[in-house]
Amino acid sequence: MTGPQSLPALRLGTRASQLARTQSGHVAARLTELTGREVELVTISTEGDRSSAPLDQIGGTGVFVAALREALVADQVDFAVHSLKDLPTADDPRLVLAAVPPREDVRDALVARDGLTLGELPVGSTIGTGSPRRAAQINALGLGVEIVPIRGNVDTRLGKVRSGEVDAVVLARAGLLRLERADEATEVLDPIQVLPAPGQGALAVECRADRPDLITLLAVLDDVDTRAAVTAERTLLATLEAGCSAPVGALAEVAWGDDGDELWLRAVVADPSGNPSIRLSATGVPTDAAALGHRLATEMLAEGADQIMAPVA
Repeated sequence: MTGPQSLPALRLGTRASQLARTQSGHVAARLTELTGREVELVTISTEGDRSSAPLDQIGGTGVFVAALREALVADQVDFAVHSLKDLPTADDPRLVLAAVPPREDVRDALVARDGLTLGELPVGSTIGTGSPRRAAQINALGLGVEIVPIRGNVDTRLGKVRSGEVDAVVLARAGLLRLERADEATEVLDPIQVLPAPGQGALAVECRADRPDLITLLAVLDDVDTRAAVTAERTLLATLEAGCSAPVGALAEVAWGDDGDELWLRAVVADPSGNPSIRLSATGVPTDAAALGHRLATEMLAEGADQIMAPVA
């Protein structure tokens, strides 16, 4: 009888950045712990990693995952790990989202000079971010700061603060936590002020649709509540027909209600020009996560969300 240890190591495709390799390493270790299967990391360069141009100029949604997906289809790797917020919302029939592991902190974090918080930054301070979602929501706070477009990995962005190129940067706290650098944040931003990107803090474990054995194996990594939350968020994004460069924030959370588990979904379509944003919320049950996301997006479109997003598209 063949045991897990005698089977060949599974090949896990990952981007080459330190953050990507770290979070893929966590997934590999967890899969080995739960199943006994050994996993080896295979690094793959993506267009998003090679270019420093704005995302909308190099392909937009999917620019960080396309090469990994093609490696899956070509059988160069057995499965891949992505930051879930980088996945296009449209299904690829060749592939399946086999698992969504438990989510890390969803919030954005500020790293500012001199230990300052967002409210303490002087008027005219520069904040670096390549995210229209973050830029629009920070501008809406009326703090008089200047948003500077930047891209790069965590080290590159934090380095711009250390060098004085910008006064602060905003990035996902999940990345700082996974790199064990959370103490470098000078403030964790409340979602009431800045809603995260749909899927932020979550990972996507993807494999080929014609590998039922692997789909079953990877399912041990899946977290039901996290999958429900990101399904609602991503369905909202898809219904809005918005990509990763759109100023859309969304956060779904599973909470205990009087009648059992409830799924709460909050979303914003933030106007980059400074006009009022559209903020709405809705509740449902986790088993109807997709319907909840679709319903809230439809309500936002009725309020004019498509007109806000049009200049960004």
